This record gives sequence, C-alpha cells and structure tokens, in this order.
Amino acid sequence: MVNPISANSQAGLPVERLRQQAEELEGVFLHTLVKQMFSGIETKGAFGGGFGEETWRSMQAEQMAQAMAEAGGIGLADQILGDLIAVQEAANSNVPAGAAIAYKGATR
Repeated sequence: MVNPISANSQAGLPVERLRQQAEELEGVFLHTLVKQMFSGIETKGAFGGGFGEETWRSMQAEQMAQAMAEAGGIGLADQILGDLIAVQEAANSNVPAGAAIAYKGATR
C-alpha cells in the first residue's frame, strides 16, 4: 500500500510520487491496448509472420505506448491520480477509502 501523505511533507513529493505511479499505470494500460491492436493485423506474405515478427511487434507496441504516455497519454493518469489522492486523504482522516472514492465519484 502507498504510504499516507504526512503533514511534514508538504513539498509536494508524495503527490509527485502518486503522479508517477498513475502515469506508469496508464503506460501499462496503453501497452496492453496497442499490443491488442497489433494482434489483429494479418501478417501473410514473403516478409510476414514468424517468431521475429512477434518479437519486433511486441517491442514496437511497448515503444509506442511509452511514447504516448510520455506525450500526455489519454487522460487516464489524471483520473487515477484523483482517486489515489482521495485514498490518501481518507487514510489520513480515518475515513474508509471506499467511502471517499464513492463520494468523489458521485461529484464528477
């Protein structure tokens, strides 16, 4: 579990760490999305198919997903960050985390 934000660390470091975690999760999601997109491409012909293509296609999907995440992604990290902050606030105020997220979700 992520450590709660402490009162003596108001320099923004915990929020930056949460932001990084949210962006990493968005990158994983984008990688899965791009990898699935490439799985539907037919690779018949003289230069298609085989183990080599599978390897390169996987690497290409990973690099494309990383580039998309670094360029701002699809906005998923922003949504995840809001929920991570709500969980941290709930942990600091002794409110059940599910209640804080449910309340935040109701105001969106």
